[in-house]
Amino acid sequence: MIPDLSLPAVVAGMMSQRSALSGATMGTRFSVVFQSQLPVDLVSLQEELQAAVDRVDAQMSPWKPGSDLNRFNRTPAGEWVDLPEDMFAVVHAALKTSIGSDGAFDPFVGELVCAWGFGPVACDDGAEVVRLRESWGSLARQVELDREGKRLRRLSDCKLDLCGIAKGYGVDCLSRVMHRWGLSDHLVSIDGEVRASGCKPGGDAWCVGLEKPVEGVRDSAFAIELADTAIATSGSYRQMRIIAGQTVSHTMHPQQGQPVCNGVLSVSVLADTCMEADAWATALMVLGWEKGLACARKTGLDAIFVIRNERGEIELKATDPGLLPEPDA
Repeated sequence: MIPDLSLPAVVAGMMSQRSALSGATMGTRFSVVFQSQLPVDLVSLQEELQAAVDRVDAQMSPWKPGSDLNRFNRTPAGEWVDLPEDMFAVVHAALKTSIGSDGAFDPFVGELVCAWGFGPVACDDGAEVVRLRESWGSLARQVELDREGKRLRRLSDCKLDLCGIAKGYGVDCLSRVMHRWGLSDHLVSIDGEVRASGCKPGGDAWCVGLEKPVEGVRDSAFAIELADTAIATSGSYRQMRIIAGQTVSHTMHPQQGQPVCNGVLSVSVLADTCMEADAWATALMVLGWEKGLACARKTGLDAIFVIRNERGEIELKATDPGLLPEPDA
């Protein structure tokens, strides 16, 4: 997603200050754009925004050895692990999405992600890839969540991976910080996950560009307006590797034990929270555009699919045709 950072400077005769903040997080950057008619302590706001995403990263990063996620993965199966409040919320949402998508979203594919070379530890063991691909369907991935005690335990040897949902949650955390500061008109993002609140000065909706699904290119295919909603995109054209002469993407198919390969280039999902949009974008990517569209409609989500058809042409599919640009746009 490519946020629109333009803001007019005057609203109803009153000067409106446009501000933009950003910082490093989760291997990429977050950005915040807002407008206010009153002075804002940008240094303090920046510190609170950074602290919010740092907390998410410290709890859920598979790349940080001391993260709560890695602490859970090191704990022997059968032992309960207390979860921090943020991580509990994300795990609960991840399991809910997994159930709602019939396992298309699976937060316990960490071993699979690493085997295919997309995890924190580089792996080029082709034999391990073959072994997992052949045995994955029979491997148990069983967990138990204690909602009252906010704790989780594995009942089998599986590795937790929240990369398909944590960035979306981080975006929601940024938005909550902005609301606590009384800055209700804002656009916040982490990489391709975006949440819009309120509107631009003058009442215009926020506008973000959906990227063209082209490797190495950051260009907008078309724009979509957002008002008090979030949008997240899962794509097969950003994180890729070549294994045995085959180009594979980072999104894993939980039932097949290998990267998704179904002609879907990207899926963008609109939802009330970016956490929900993030998880469902991955789930619909796994399902493919036909099953994905049916699932999105059943779930009450708006989704846009960019696919490559049998003729090699790029097509757009959506739950609502009104989400798509005009044919001559």
